Amino acid sequence: MKKLYLVIPCYNEEAVLQETATQLLNKFNNLVSEGKINEDSKIVFVDDGSKDKTWEMIGELNKSTKYIRGIKLSRNKGHQNALLAGLMTVKEEADMVISLDADLQDDINAIDEMIDKYYEGCDIVYGVRSQRDKDSFFKKHTAEGFYKLIEKLGVEIVYNHADYRLMSKRALDELEGFREVNLFLRGIIPLIGFKTGVVTYKRNERFAGESKYPLKKMLAFALEGITSFSIKPIRFITVIGGSIFAISIVFLIYFLIRHFNGYTVKGWTSTIVSVWALGGFQLLAIGVIGEYIGKIYLETKDRPKYIIDQYIK
Repeated sequence: MKKLYLVIPCYNEEAVLQETATQLLNKFNNLVSEGKINEDSKIVFVDDGSKDKTWEMIGELNKSTKYIRGIKLSRNKGHQNALLAGLMTVKEEADMVISLDADLQDDINAIDEMIDKYYEGCDIVYGVRSQRDKDSFFKKHTAEGFYKLIEKLGVEIVYNHADYRLMSKRALDELEGFREVNLFLRGIIPLIGFKTGVVTYKRNERFAGESKYPLKKMLAFALEGITSFSIKPIRFITVIGGSIFAISIVFLIYFLIRHFNGYTVKGWTSTIVSVWALGGFQLLAIGVIGEYIGKIYLETKDRPKYIIDQYIK
């Protein structure tokens, strides 16, 4: 039997933490009794600089059962960094690690099938949503649009997969070699390779509390994913810029011909429209290029992605 570790990033999750721990402990007891995992397996909550009583609750849970451990980051570093901190901390102790969110939206019953696929030889098993019927119209279509867009930009990504996945120790060792400061694990992990599997599940409603990914954060996360893995936006700007330059040459010739034939251009409408259009495009181009330069700047500083304050075993 192999040791399974669950890694669960938490940020202000006091409303759901007790119920999450209860359900996961029941799942662990069943898995141990069925002989699927070693009884030394653990549930590791990663406190990402919470401002509520999340860390205190993790400490109490740690005292009440041998299965629960806690990692406390020195400050809030964001979901992806908190997840990576947990994965890298436990990888030497575990044979396989499953990452999931603390809000119980990821169906924990899919864990059984993930483990089965691990024993079949898969180093990475992706949890994929089978449907989005519980999402709002806006969230459903923006999320699906993001996956389609990022694929068209050349990024290898698993459709409708978030961060609910199993990884073997071998896969985690390879993940450690990726040194990006700008983390987008959904794009990085498919680059590892190895044998992979997929488990579909129906996503649940959030048990309690509020989503930690409002629209602003979702848009920032999408931008992170696109600019971290694709240079096609810059190439697109190059193509548009070249096209506009070519069109301007055509118009220049056209207006010169009209000028020498004695015609004059009436009104300022076309001039003003073209000035504003070109000015707006230039600002957009500078912004996109600046986004990439900013990422290069962050990467060259090579600051630590997280700092662990405490690790209670």
